[in-house]
Parts: sequence; structure tokens; C-alpha cells
Amino acid sequence: MTTIIAFIFVFGLIVFFHEFGHFLFAKRSGILVKDFSIGFGPKIFAYRKNETQYTIRLLPIGGYVRMAGEDGEEIELKPGYRVGLEFSEDEKVTKIIINGRDQYVNAQPLEVSSADLEKELFIEGYEDYDETKKVRYQVARDAILIDGKIETLITPYDRTFGAKSLGKRAMTIFAGPLFNFILAILIFSFLAFAQGGVPVDHSEIGKVAANSAASTAGLKEGDQVKAIDGKKINTWVDIVETVAKNPAKKLAFDVERNGRIENISVTPEKTKQENKTVGKIGVMQPVDHSFIAKITYGFSQTWQWITQIFGVLGKMITGGFSLNMLSGPVGIYTSTEQVASYGFLMLLNWTAVLSINLGIVNLLPLPALDGGRLLFFLYELVRGKPVDPKKEGLVHFVGFALLMVLMILVTWNDIQRAFF
Repeated sequence: MTTIIAFIFVFGLIVFFHEFGHFLFAKRSGILVKDFSIGFGPKIFAYRKNETQYTIRLLPIGGYVRMAGEDGEEIELKPGYRVGLEFSEDEKVTKIIINGRDQYVNAQPLEVSSADLEKELFIEGYEDYDETKKVRYQVARDAILIDGKIETLITPYDRTFGAKSLGKRAMTIFAGPLFNFILAILIFSFLAFAQGGVPVDHSEIGKVAANSAASTAGLKEGDQVKAIDGKKINTWVDIVETVAKNPAKKLAFDVERNGRIENISVTPEKTKQENKTVGKIGVMQPVDHSFIAKITYGFSQTWQWITQIFGVLGKMITGGFSLNMLSGPVGIYTSTEQVASYGFLMLLNWTAVLSINLGIVNLLPLPALDGGRLLFFLYELVRGKPVDPKKEGLVHFVGFALLMVLMILVTWNDIQRAFF
């Protein structure tokens, strides 16, 4: 049960930030957001506020933001439709009842002759279904279409995704991956504060464990290690590697303390690590406790992971692709189970790394991903006009289908690795 909760927390947080990025920039651009959904499958919670429905679905493995003009679900009022109309005080249509008119006893009957609910915002027809009483009404920008129990806001064209400038559309799409990186920065910075500081790669002795080889030899916290057995030491990694290679061998540490160089002999203890015998002396890595270090740690760690992940992607391209290089929901679930056993802070670290992975993957120039859409925007910028929406939609549909096939293969491979 703990693993399930941890998995939902990790995936839910990552997906929420990704979709919130799309949502926030869509709103700032004036795009009508119809649905903000976390998860896929059946609804388990839905709440409508103003023009957006907020939904939580059963399977916490994704999410989406449904923007006006992107779903192809706009209702068209064709000539001959018989509808009911309700009006505001300034005589603009606020409700158009397509089905279920009996429940709206005050609705004005109208047989539609023509209507435009996108640009001119009007509805025209015959009042009381009498062809001698032709009328025309203006439709409010926030009018509602009612089809039985389903209520849908009309979508004025200027509030659709496609009506916005190229820059606003591109930023709305890019904001999803961007917010994944922002989440990682926030988590890493929080971890720096929670742990009291940031480990630094200085050739300095951090905390010294009681009764350890270092304590017995006389090393103290704050000692600056200049050399070990005559070999110059520049970083903490240099200290760790030198000590690890010399278990049970006396080492001569040249350390600077209070402005003076002292020579201290230390004999590393033998320790088993990954089926190898290594040396350890019982000292911790030095830590920077400053406020600036804690804040900048979020940025530096996020950038470090970004470069590492791109390095892995490069090796996948140049060194040959294998399904074992990828993990789907099952693989992430099993990894989350292991990470969760080390505590909440380690789980947060794992969340940050996964968030960076999701951001980078979504920026890949593949159809159906954010990067694929950005590629079409780049083409539009160079060409001077957008690609035919039907052609672009077909490319994304085929890309999505191929991604689903890949996801199935990756999931099956994860199951085999986990259970067989």
C-alpha cells in the first residue's frame, strides 16, 4: 500500500506540474481551457469552476489540458434545429437548449435558420417555429449549449488555441516541460534546506565520526587536505578515491589547519562495498550551509541531471537502441518501491529526477509530444503560414499510435524484468 501511495504521489505531482504549465500559459494567453484533467480513464472526481472543469481520473499515469479549438467537439447549430433560448437582461442569449427543452419552461422556442457561435455570435430563426416570425439575437460570449445533461460553453474564435499568435501558442506548449524543470528546481532546493546544507566538492574534511580511523588519527572537521602520500588533492572526490583504493594501508595526509601544514597518518578501515573491499576513514563530505548555496543547488542539480540525461540519449542514438534503456509505468513503479524504502527525502529526489526526464522526453521532436508540436511551429515560422490542421492532426495521430505501441512493448519488457 505504501508503494501505491508513493507512486501516485510521484506521478501525480509530476503530471500536475506539467499540465499546470500548459493551463497557466493558456489562461494568460486568453485561451478557453475546457478541462484540466489528471489521470486517464473513468472520472473519480470532477469540479467545475467558471469555464473549466477540473477532473481526477482513475489511472494516475498522465493527464491533459483540453483547450478550445483543439478537440474538434464544437457543436454546430444547423438549419432546422429546434432549440430553446434563455436571455440575459440585455436580451443576449445565455442558454441554447438543444435537448431537454421541457425542463426550461421559460425558454423561447426557435427553429434555427442560421447561426454563428464563433465569430459574429448570433442565432437567427423562426420564433415559436412560425416561419412568419423571423428573428435574430446576439449570443453572449459565455453562453451555454445544453444537450440533455451535458452543458458546453460556446467558443468564440478569439478564445481558441489556433486564433492566438505563434509566440503564445508555442509558449503554451513549451510551458509543460518548463514546469517539469521548475518542479525539479523547487524540490532540489527544498532538499538542500531539509538536509541543512549543500555538499560541496572541496578537499576539506567534513564531520568526523566518533571512534573512526580519522578520529583516532587526529583529523578534524575543517581540515584542508593538500596531499595524500605526496599526491596533490584538489577535490572531495580525490580524497574518497584515494582512501577507497588503500584499505588497511597507512596514508600520509598533509592538511592545512589554522594556517599551518600538518602531517597526519591515517589507516583506512576495510569495508565491503558492492562485493569489493574498499577503504573508509569515517569522514563526511563538507557542506555549505549558506542560504545562497541552498537556493542555487536547485538550479545546479537540475542542470546536472539535464546534461546527464541528454548524454544517455546521445548514447542511445549512437550506441544502438534497446528496450532495456527505457522504463514505462511498471518499471517506474518497481523503482519507486525501492526508493520509497529509503524515506521521504529520497522519494522527493526521485520525483525531481523523473520530472526532469518527463520534461526532456516531451521536448523530443516526435509527433504527439510537445516537442513535435513545437517543431510544427518552427516550420510555420520559417514558412510564414501554418501547416494544414488536418495534415498536422494526422501526423500526430500516427505518432501517438506508434508511441502507444512502444509503450506496450516497454511495459511488457518491464513486466518480464520485474516478475520473470
